[in-house]
Amino acid sequence: MLKAALILTGISIALLVIYALDVAVNEIAGEGFLGSDAMARGIGLGMPALILPIISFFISRKEKSSKLGIMLIVSGMLIIVGGIALFVLEPSTEALESGRSIMERAAPLFAGGILVVALGAIKLKKS
Repeated sequence: MLKAALILTGISIALLVIYALDVAVNEIAGEGFLGSDAMARGIGLGMPALILPIISFFISRKEKSSKLGIMLIVSGMLIIVGGIALFVLEPSTEALESGRSIMERAAPLFAGGILVVALGAIKLKKS
């Protein structure tokens, strides 16, 4: 199960990098290379990127792996950086129309990112 956990966490990191690149291209060119709006990008890339590391931890909870622990921490930190980016970048029109504050949008990212980092720290401690 450790190999599956490593693969799932690797996919999570890849999704987060693709998400970040699409947001960066969107900021520069006005439209990301994926051609999707912020909500579709969040659901299609962000949600799996948050869920996969959590699944990875639990399917490998009895196995020791410092590599997985480090990957979980990297994934969690990327999620937290995404939350920080909400404060730095101009809000999208969808975000403005939703009426939700930046903190309402960023809090789940911070909570999820902190959870994934904590799971990574637990995995490292067991190694």
